[in-house]
Amino acid sequence: MRVTQSGDASPLAGVDLNLLLALDVLLEEQSVRGAARRLHLSEPAMSRTLGRIRKALGDPVLVRAGRQMVPTPHALAVRAEVSAVVERARALFAPGRDTDPRTMTRTFTILGHDATAATLGAPLLTRTAREAPGIRLRFLSESPVDAPFLRQGTADLEIGVVDTTAPEVRVETLYEDVMLGVVRAGHPLLEGELTPERFAGAAGHLSVSRRGRLHGPIDDALAALGLGRRVAGSVGTYPASLFVVRDTDLVGIVNRGSRPMAETLGLVTFAVPLPLPPLEVGLAWHPRHDADPAHAWLRATVKELMTERIPVS
Repeated sequence: MRVTQSGDASPLAGVDLNLLLALDVLLEEQSVRGAARRLHLSEPAMSRTLGRIRKALGDPVLVRAGRQMVPTPHALAVRAEVSAVVERARALFAPGRDTDPRTMTRTFTILGHDATAATLGAPLLTRTAREAPGIRLRFLSESPVDAPFLRQGTADLEIGVVDTTAPEVRVETLYEDVMLGVVRAGHPLLEGELTPERFAGAAGHLSVSRRGRLHGPIDDALAALGLGRRVAGSVGTYPASLFVVRDTDLVGIVNRGSRPMAETLGLVTFAVPLPLPPLEVGLAWHPRHDADPAHAWLRATVKELMTERIPVS
């Protein structure tokens, strides 16, 4: 759609609004080739379109970083608004069409702990292929740095323990989870009564923290009892920690939702003999997605799959 206006110059004069759709796809794919494939264009045509976008915005938009292209800070700043405008345009010009999941064509980025993709990925991708084959899902691991991923549009949905305090973010809690200890089969800690003293005195503990922290709620609970433990190290994800625990005498931690993954590796979980705070597990998204039928389908599907798999003690 090309908008022109006679008379005095206007910000919209001569602006090709199709560039917004191209920019949205380019920022999703971060690849001229991928965007060309999505928009059914040749790569040279897509490159020319990127050139026009760069000229219109006065910004490179995508720049080379090794063999990949990455968005500029300005591109990241406008990404969410571009996506929102494209969504509103789709809803305006195609009312009712996108309410059928079978006709939806979208790419959604889901932010969460690696354990989220490990436990929810298979059923969600299977369900999507059956009900909404035009929707693609991209799982993004949690970052060690806190950032407004939902507001920026870097992620469309966050799953897990949502600790955001941003007032504009919608949060829906689904259930409460708790932490469990996990060790290899035959570990000495599994013999006899497990007391806080025995738990604290284990040969070594392994922490799981995306920020690399060596201190957490377990240490606070032990300190309240006048106890302490030796944390031998930290890893960023639960799946990685399970492989470390499997081949050592270290005591690890998982949530109940990750227990099936631990049991698959032959590990044994147990209740931690400490009063630990519960973990509120749920969904978070930016309100610009509230009226988007495709996003509403994704939220409802994720919610259904997660509540079907509510961990039990």
